[in-house]
Parts: sequence; C-alpha cells; structure tokens
Amino acid sequence: MCGIVAYVGDRTAYPIIIKGLQRLEYRGYDSAGIALVNKGIHVYKCKGKVKDLEMHTNGKPITGSIGMGHTRWATHGEPSDNNAHPHVSQNGKFIVVHNGIIENYSHLKKELMSRGYDFQSETDTEVLANLIENIYLEEKVDAELAVRLALTKVIGAYGLVISCTDNHDQLIAARKGSPLVIGVGEKEYFLASDATPIIEYTDQVIYMNDEEVAILSRGDLTLKNIQNDAKKPKIQKINLSIEEIDKGNFDHFMLKEIYEQPISIEDTFRGRISMDRSKIFLGGIIEALPKLAEAKRIIIIACGTSWHAGMVGEYLFEEFARTPVEVEYASEFRYRNPVINKDDVVIAISQSGETADTLAAIKMAKEQGATILGICNVAGSSIPRETHAGVYTHAGPEIGVASTKAFTSQVTVLTMMAFLLGKTKGLINETDYKKLVQELTDIPDKIGTILKSESEIEKIAQTYQHANNALYLGRGYLFPVALEGALKLKEISYIHAEGYPAAEMKHGPIALIDENMPVFVIATKDKSYEKIVSNIQEVKARNGKVIAIVTKGDSVIKNMADHVIEVPDCHEALAPLLTVIPLQFISYHIAVLRGCDVDQPRNLAKSVTVE
Repeated sequence: MCGIVAYVGDRTAYPIIIKGLQRLEYRGYDSAGIALVNKGIHVYKCKGKVKDLEMHTNGKPITGSIGMGHTRWATHGEPSDNNAHPHVSQNGKFIVVHNGIIENYSHLKKELMSRGYDFQSETDTEVLANLIENIYLEEKVDAELAVRLALTKVIGAYGLVISCTDNHDQLIAARKGSPLVIGVGEKEYFLASDATPIIEYTDQVIYMNDEEVAILSRGDLTLKNIQNDAKKPKIQKINLSIEEIDKGNFDHFMLKEIYEQPISIEDTFRGRISMDRSKIFLGGIIEALPKLAEAKRIIIIACGTSWHAGMVGEYLFEEFARTPVEVEYASEFRYRNPVINKDDVVIAISQSGETADTLAAIKMAKEQGATILGICNVAGSSIPRETHAGVYTHAGPEIGVASTKAFTSQVTVLTMMAFLLGKTKGLINETDYKKLVQELTDIPDKIGTILKSESEIEKIAQTYQHANNALYLGRGYLFPVALEGALKLKEISYIHAEGYPAAEMKHGPIALIDENMPVFVIATKDKSYEKIVSNIQEVKARNGKVIAIVTKGDSVIKNMADHVIEVPDCHEALAPLLTVIPLQFISYHIAVLRGCDVDQPRNLAKSVTVE
C-alpha cells in the first residue's frame, strides 16, 4: 500500500519525485524517503509525511537526474527513520524501494545472516536489497540478472524500483501483485504506483504485468519477464487531467469528492443510457450478458466500502433480476474453500483495481471456471485485466482515503446492471423499465439539492462531535447505507460506530442506548417505513438521540426525532444514492471539528495492495 515514484532522464529528479510522492501520499504516510543519483547516491528518509522529508532534505545535496522516492504504509516494522525506504544493501551496492510484502523474508533473512549480513531495519525490503546484493557479489552477474535471480527466490507481492551503485545511469523495475506504471516521455521515463504523478509530464504509459522486469536508462527501455523472455511494451494513452487531482478551492479532497458526486454519477451513466432515457447500454459486459442472464447464482466479492456497494447490489439483483446473490468479503472468500460452480457469475468490485484480496479471489474463482466481471474505477489496473468483462465507473480520481464518489458510482453501475438484467430476462416490462431508467438519470440533480443542506448538517455534527459511540440503523436497501455511514465515521473521526439492520437493534445493541448515544436512522419512505418508525420509538423510549434521514415532507418521524435531514423522494431502490450523502457530510464535519486529518486518517491507506 506504499507509493513509489522514480525518474530517469535529463531533468532534475528531486522536484519530480517530491511532487509525485505528494500525489501518492494517500497510499501511505507513515514515513517517506528519496534516493538521488549524481556521481554517487544520496539517500534521505525520515518518519512522517512528505512535508517532513522536504524539511529533512533542506540544505542538502539534491541534484541528479535519476532517482526514486517512497511514501510508506507500515507492514513490517513500525514507522521510523530506519524502517523508511529507500533501503540500501549492506555493502552499498543496491538501493531499493518496495510496495508489497515478502512473505518468506524471515527465512531469507536467516540465510543472509548466516552469510555475514547485518540488518539495520525490521523490514522485509532490506532483506530483498541484501539478497540481490549477495547474488550480485557471489555469482558475479550483472545487476539485472541479480534482480531476476533474487525474485525467483521470493514469495509474496512486490512493486520494485532498484538502483545499482555500479551503474548510475540505470533503474530496474519489477512487478508482481503490486501496481507499477511506466510513463514514457522524450528520452525520459517516469515510474509510479499509479498514473497520478505522471500525468503532468506525459499521457503515454505502460502498465507493467506480473513478473515483468523493466530496465530503464535515458532514452532506452527494455521489458522482459523474470525468465528473460523479451516483452513488447504496450503503450497506452491515459485520460487524466491535473485539475482532477487538485483540491481546487476545497479544504479537503474528501469534501471536493462529496461535491463531485452529481458529476461522477452522471459520468458513470453517460453514454450508457439512451438520449430518450429509455434504455441502458453496457458495452463492457454485452458479450457476458447471456451468461449473466443464465447464472444460477451471482457472487459479489469486495472489501470495505466496495463491499457495502456490493450489498446494495444484492438487493438490486435479487429484486429486479430474481437471481440469488451472495456478497463476500474477498479476504474471507479466498480462504474458506468456497463452492464455486461454472454457471456462477462472480462480480468483483474495487475502486483502485489493485485490491490484493479481491485480485486473489478473482484468480481462484477463474481457476474453478466461473465467469468473472469487474467493476472498477481505474483503467489499466489489475482487476480489469484479470476479469472476463466489466464496467468502469468513470468516477475520476478519488484522493481522499475515505471513499465517497467511488461508492455512489459503484452503486450506479450495479443499479444499471440489475435493471438491464431484469429487462433482458423479461422480468421488467417496458413501462417500468423506462420509468426506472428515467428515475436513475434524475439522481444527480437530487444529490445537488442535498448538497445545499451542508450547513444544516454541519450544525448537527457540532452537536455530536464529542460522542464516543454511535449506532446507524437501516432496513432493506438502506441497511448497507447504515454500514457505510458507520464506516465513514470510524475511518476519519475515530469514533466507534456500528451499522445494523434496524430490526436487529433489539437483539443486543439496544443495551447501549442512553442519553449520550447518537442513533442515525435512515428512514425514507419505503415498504418497511412503518417498521422503522417503531424502531425509532424504541430508541426514544430509552432516551437515545435520533438523527433521521427522511423523505422530504415526512411529518411522522419529524415529530419523533431530535434532528431530521430531508432527501428528495425517489424509488426505494435508488435511495442509497441519496441517503449516503448526508452521512458523508456528518462524518466529514465531525472529523474536522475533532481536528482529525480528514484526507489521511491514521493507520489507513487508500489502495490496499497487500494482504
């Protein structure tokens, strides 16, 4: 989950790498470091964020046109100066930055210690640096071969950039499981964990595949696999702008991304819904649609917020397509020996397209013959390349660690898939289908109305900023929204919160309710409305504080709740797209009021590329 940036060319490397690390800091911000090549190699690293690295390098030699940088999310060893990357091998021959986990590092470390190697850090990466050096010195091979031989001994995941001090004009990159992108310029190359640090300099990129090794120097690129078979680089154009990864006039990326949701949802269905708003076209799954229609079961695999989107998808597919659905945590699915049939369709959901557990689950399901569809935001990422077919969300870059627009875009894709599948199976008549499609296209404007309520929602946040616990309740389509609202509060404000089906409250959580307990109830008008009114009464009977999200014009709950947030009326299947917006605002403003780092919450990283 770390971020890597590297450069080789004729420009000064330092500002390119520092700016790149700032753009990748959402991937990890425990420590940061940089290595610069200029008639020798200068390595600077420290605990803290990229701004701390900038202060650390102030007044020190930072020249050189080749270099690498790293921003870390700790896996092996606590955040510290010693554990920060880059790591230098014992005899100073190799410098390494690494994203991933070397699972057999302990065995390799013992072997290297028996050969006289000492270690200055607790990391698995220093083991890899010394392993490469040991092969290089003992077997007297060149640096590239030493890297490839070392990687044959490694079990785990890696995105690597390596410099050999005997060859100052060259960088070596390798990838397995952890993403790595090469930006192609005019006699210069950029390396990064994703495309955001590259777009300022070039829109031409190469997405490295697993077990590929790239050797880069000024004006020269060689691509091969670990076995030394030559590979032809596939250069792609990226459609990404600087403006998309800039905060603009917003205080935080998260707030900007909340406000972008009318646009991101519209971008998700743009070109996929006919001009007369009567039909849905999903070209990415058109060839897989018959398989989807014939599926005996749909399995949705995801992690975190994407898992909550998948839960909304379960309600959608079962209601409109009448296909049984199971929603699985990818991390559990891959380890419990699940039953997967050849007539199953597996839908994998990931914002980044690089989620390690989801990728591993995809590969396992493919081996058992299932059809795999992907829902992903990042073109060229690993999941779209591993799946048989899929749909991009087109949400645009999401920099804030706490997901907002990615969630609503994923739900939008699942909604379109469910409507299309129901129509394909003859379960939705033409009139109802057209009405559903039209209601979906109205959602961006309705979210725009909710966004105007930010100041009112901020006042509610002020009331509950000092809470230690919170409950979130919802029924049906709104139960996953309750889970997502609770997750947002936990992630960025560090308040313990739990989401429950409203009816389950009296099976345990009701014991927690007192006058200090805020209870967020998502209670728009749907078929379970009367039931959730009863649940609110149960909370109020125990002096709990109720913050209710209701359909505009609701008078029943308004007279019961302590606070009410109104959202426009919509079809109940579309309610998650509206009701999640106030919960995002609540979490955001409580976090700001508590002085939390909204965009970079402690212990978290955006793209979970390690298991």
